[in-house]
Amino acid sequence: MLFYLSKLTAFLTTPGQLLLAGLLVSVLLQATRWWRAGRRLAWSLIIVLIVVGTLPLGPLLLAPLEARFPKPDPLPARIDGIVVLGGGERTWLSHVHGQPVLNERGERLLIAGLLARQHPQAHLLFTGGSAKLTAQPISEAEVARRVFAGMGLTEDRLLYEDRSRTTAENAVLAHALARPEAGQNWVLVTSAAHMPRAVGSFRQAGWTAIPYPVDFRGDDTLPYRPGFDLSAGLGLLDEALHEWLGLLVYWLAGRSSALFPMP
Repeated sequence: MLFYLSKLTAFLTTPGQLLLAGLLVSVLLQATRWWRAGRRLAWSLIIVLIVVGTLPLGPLLLAPLEARFPKPDPLPARIDGIVVLGGGERTWLSHVHGQPVLNERGERLLIAGLLARQHPQAHLLFTGGSAKLTAQPISEAEVARRVFAGMGLTEDRLLYEDRSRTTAENAVLAHALARPEAGQNWVLVTSAAHMPRAVGSFRQAGWTAIPYPVDFRGDDTLPYRPGFDLSAGLGLLDEALHEWLGLLVYWLAGRSSALFPMP
């Protein structure tokens, strides 16, 4: 149920979807006696598009999410396992082309593989089936298997969970597979903006892992430089709103240990 609720929430709250819906409403209104309201709505949407494409709204909203859990420096000397969340794989294209195809979150796999090479005694657990509503020919875990094999990691230290569809399921099913023991050090790898929701889910599942954020998008340390990039602005704003709303939905649904988990 949470899977379909999260997908519906993401669809309805995407900035691009909302702007398109507003545009359609403005067109319909202009064909009625409320044409003035339709015209005002159209101009308002144009202003919103200019603001989104000009001002760094997305990075500003992403910054507190990405800063919530700083990268551990240094890591404990003994690492028993590394768990990396899926989401960086393009399953359909990987199937079509017969090789791993990654998206903008593919850094999760890269850093997890590097950590596994730096800590040869640690297990590496990948968790991810498919976050798509339609059936996929291969799972995210199968793409990850090919990536890690290409990195030279041996199968005896790799674990794959290929049924989860949400972050909450990642936490529950990965915990059941890994069975972490008291005193063990497991490292959690996912995108920095996604880390608060991931940590909340893992804590709710009874698993306290060491957050290791990767795939940073927002940077509030860079000076603002005027420009216009609507595509990038909408993309970053969409990602930020998705995570903030995800935190709220998970907390209300009892799938997270806190509304905004902290270190």
